Amino acid sequence: MSKVFKSINQGLKEAIEYSKGNQKGTKEFRPKHIDVKKLRRRIGMSQTEFAVSFGISLGTLRHWERGDRYPQGPALVLLNLLSKDPNKVLEVLNK
Repeated sequence: MSKVFKSINQGLKEAIEYSKGNQKGTKEFRPKHIDVKKLRRRIGMSQTEFAVSFGISLGTLRHWERGDRYPQGPALVLLNLLSKDPNKVLEVLNK
């Protein structure tokens, strides 16, 4: 068997075990809710600067800050990273 096949096969076996309730050895990441307005202010950016810096539309950012909508998926992950270490995220994005 090829290395790729072995890896896929192992992943499939783990997924089947997980679906049966055997979660031994698994770690699930659940991003926490972020107060986007508070985070943006803590970083010291205007709405426009924040939106441009992180690839978020200004309209979306405003919806998040008003509470009309909430970040999900990759956006929520990015915001969680920003809340932990904004300088590191900015450093990585500026390289």
